[in-house]
Amino acid sequence: MRARYSRNVVATLGIGLLCVSGAVLPAWAQQDASQSPASGPSTGPTSSPIAGAQQQLYNASGANGAQATPDSFQGSVVEGKSTGAVMDLSLDEAVQRGLRNNLGIILQTSAQKNAGGQRLEELQSLLPTVTASGSVEVQQINLAAEGLKFPGLNPIIGPFQVVDFRAYLTQNLVNVSALQNYIAAKHNFEGAKLTAEDARNLVVLTVGNAYLLCIADAARIEAVNAEMATSKVSLDQATDAHDAGTSPKLDVLRAQVDYQNEEQRLISSKNDLAKDKLALARTIGLPLDQEFRLTDQVPYAALDHANPDTAFAQALAARKDLAASAEQVKAARAEKTSAWASQLPVASFSGDFGDLGTTPGHSHGTYSATGKVSSTVLQIAKTRGQEQVADAQYEQAKARLADQVQQVNAQVRDSLLDIQAAEKLVEATHSNVELADEALSDAQQRFHAGVSDNLAVSQAQSQTELANDQYISALYQHNVAKLSLARALGVAQTNYKDYLGGK
Repeated sequence: MRARYSRNVVATLGIGLLCVSGAVLPAWAQQDASQSPASGPSTGPTSSPIAGAQQQLYNASGANGAQATPDSFQGSVVEGKSTGAVMDLSLDEAVQRGLRNNLGIILQTSAQKNAGGQRLEELQSLLPTVTASGSVEVQQINLAAEGLKFPGLNPIIGPFQVVDFRAYLTQNLVNVSALQNYIAAKHNFEGAKLTAEDARNLVVLTVGNAYLLCIADAARIEAVNAEMATSKVSLDQATDAHDAGTSPKLDVLRAQVDYQNEEQRLISSKNDLAKDKLALARTIGLPLDQEFRLTDQVPYAALDHANPDTAFAQALAARKDLAASAEQVKAARAEKTSAWASQLPVASFSGDFGDLGTTPGHSHGTYSATGKVSSTVLQIAKTRGQEQVADAQYEQAKARLADQVQQVNAQVRDSLLDIQAAEKLVEATHSNVELADEALSDAQQRFHAGVSDNLAVSQAQSQTELANDQYISALYQHNVAKLSLARALGVAQTNYKDYLGGK
């Protein structure tokens, strides 16, 4: 039974808990591991492919603002109501639901709309502005109050009525600063669009990780059930041997403790699965009272080793967050030009045309037209200050872009190293599982034959549990590393199936 589990059940599931045996995950994302309960030995630092990517997305562009935070991608807007029945949920359906309902996507789309509105506001200063007004005014004037006195003339004039219907036009003819402000807003809007596209890759990474954790929990439950069956066999053997008078009571007690430990692990594993399914539902917008079963399994599949330089070149061409940062550099450069251009003359035109008279029937058309050139003559401190601020922001944007390029390079190389390390771990831990199963079987046979007590059985069983935990964890690490590579290359949304299924 033990050997059959190690070769079939574990190898088919091909996934494991993040918390058991240390995860060899990307070094650029090391926060989400705390979301999984610790339930096994650790062979290295645990980390996550999500938190770092979320933080990078959050800082990808100024247009992103504070609307979408890393925590936003763990939430969603609920779609529909619970069906009252258990629904099947595939990985692809979970991803599609996440792309529709994930809170991070929704907030980032709102940030894109906000940037689009700011672009239109800046555009208006370059377009004609037309306003209209209508007024009816009744006046009575006292000339004496104005110091005008004429013999024989009544100083009170009126009351009289003035009716005025008028349209006003204003237009900037030459305004370099306003033009550059519009260009900056346009680049900010493009950056916001690219950031929203990059957020979709992050949603795939977030949902994929949540789905894989649920698969891992199910794998752990099945593993613990198999281990409970083995413990029950050992307990029955110890009980029979004690009843026959060939084994002391200590062997029974030891076997009973091992069996009850497995019962406790089963309770904990089931609780982990229930909580991780809630987290998955929160990520994709499922009602929390909707029961569902996972229909996809992720078997182990080796990934062709890619050349780091080639992969980095692919990431430079595909990463939307890099393109968004490049747009921010262009926007900062335009704002710098705008600050300098604020001291240039501004040429504008204004005019009005309307109908003026005592009544609408006794009126006549009137108009005025004004061309104006204005320029700041002396405003040295403010102009220099604006230029320095804009120049500092431009230098910061360039530095962030240069650093982000290196971050992407590091992410790609980290993911490739993680994949290679995880492949070696899978091979090593799979061998450990086979050896531990063999040792457990031998110990059980020796105890059954009365050659030794069941202390060796208990120790071998612990080693088998440890080996299974490490193997499941190594499989999980390998799958997450491949998904992280897809994110690092900027193709998680379109190609995640190829990376999880091998190439």
